[in-house]
Amino acid sequence: MASADTKTLITTAVQRFQQQVPALQQLKLVIGLELRGRGDTQLYRVEVPGPKVTKDVAADARIRLAIPRADFNQLATEGTVVDWREAFVHGHAKATGPPEILQLIERVVERQEERSRTKKASH
Repeated sequence: MASADTKTLITTAVQRFQQQVPALQQLKLVIGLELRGRGDTQLYRVEVPGPKVTKDVAADARIRLAIPRADFNQLATEGTVVDWREAFVHGHAKATGPPEILQLIERVVERQEERSRTKKASH
């Protein structure tokens, strides 16, 4: 997959996630994304809001995400917030960074999931 395609895929993933968790749309953050493929690792710098995606080491990243390329491709195009959470729970995806930022994102995602469940139950 070419670099331009990967940037488009990353942009799609960020936008889909932000649509599903609107409370995170205004979060200002630089994320280092590590996509691991067969014997190859690609590094990207993702700046939100935006997103602004560049192929870079992202030395200024506050959060680092590492995920196998195949898993990322599927999550980016079809994944829901629940699918992303499952990827982290089962160790397919890993996030590192300051605990307060990781916990903030986790709490916001949990609240969004609760709201989604409540909406489904009331319909």
